[in-house]
Amino acid sequence: MRVGEFGWIWFGLIAVFAVSVVVAPGTLRPDTLASLLPFAGVLTVASVGQTAVIQQRGLDLSIPGTMAMCALAMAKMEIDHSLLIAAGAAVVLAACIGALNGLIVTKFSVTPIITTLAVNALLVGGAFTYVNGSAVSISATMTEFTRAKPAGVPAIVIIAIALVVLLALALSKSVAGRRFILVGASPSAARAAGIQVTRYQVGAYVVSSICAGFAGVLLAGYTGTATSDLGNPFLLLTIAAVVIGGTPLSGGRGSLIATAAAALFLTQLDQLSSSLGAPSSVQYFVQAGALVLATTLRYLAFGSMFRGCPNRRLPPPAPTAGAAGIESHNQVEGLSS
Repeated sequence: MRVGEFGWIWFGLIAVFAVSVVVAPGTLRPDTLASLLPFAGVLTVASVGQTAVIQQRGLDLSIPGTMAMCALAMAKMEIDHSLLIAAGAAVVLAACIGALNGLIVTKFSVTPIITTLAVNALLVGGAFTYVNGSAVSISATMTEFTRAKPAGVPAIVIIAIALVVLLALALSKSVAGRRFILVGASPSAARAAGIQVTRYQVGAYVVSSICAGFAGVLLAGYTGTATSDLGNPFLLLTIAAVVIGGTPLSGGRGSLIATAAAALFLTQLDQLSSSLGAPSSVQYFVQAGALVLATTLRYLAFGSMFRGCPNRRLPPPAPTAGAAGIESHNQVEGLSS
């Protein structure tokens, strides 16, 4: 049986739940799952944005700071304003953070790792200063909303599923979505075809920050408090969810559904480790091991994750500018048909 590049995560998901049945059946009790799924939903929301950036050959390490800053901004603003205004302000703040990341990366050619890591440091430091290191309580309205269970399903899970489905449809069915994929797969071909590459690359960082800010707001609402270190665990987890889900770091292809499955896999894996009495340090080792294993399996199954590696055959000579433009235009027309 041939397994696609996004199919391995489903075997991993089945395996981790099968192991849980044997060694920690308590983690599968309805009440335990009810408390587990909201955190998987939050991780899914944050990882969806990370997927968009990685599809554009980037990396967003500012997700923890964005989550914390947006959650704190909403919590503080909600004291004097309505929940709708506070949430809207958090979204605008997140979009500005993403635009800053994207513009620095594209306009000043600073590597994504350095850019987003620096922005994350500024955000975490700013968030700590903003509240003097203290926690800010979330309103009862927001807490009730995030803890609601329509038809027995946690509201955060419903939101995460809706987000994944809508963005997956937008990527696969719209012209803009197909061009987004082409820009990530081959920026030079997309540029030759007349596509504004920078717009899509910056847009990926904006989407990532909005998703991160939204995830931070949801997490703060569910836990009842917002803190400056609220997003710290998500630095590795979002990257792990994307890579374990099968999205290549070389850009282009990606699966938001596989990313969501990987988020559930990682959340259950963490729950399994905790139930066995493993300290937090061991849980980090388990997460890192899952990431390394997924990367290794992908390399063995599909070759190098990075295009243009030395062990790959060199491409044929590049065509002339006119021929390249015609070929790239045909690619875009094929994607948009």
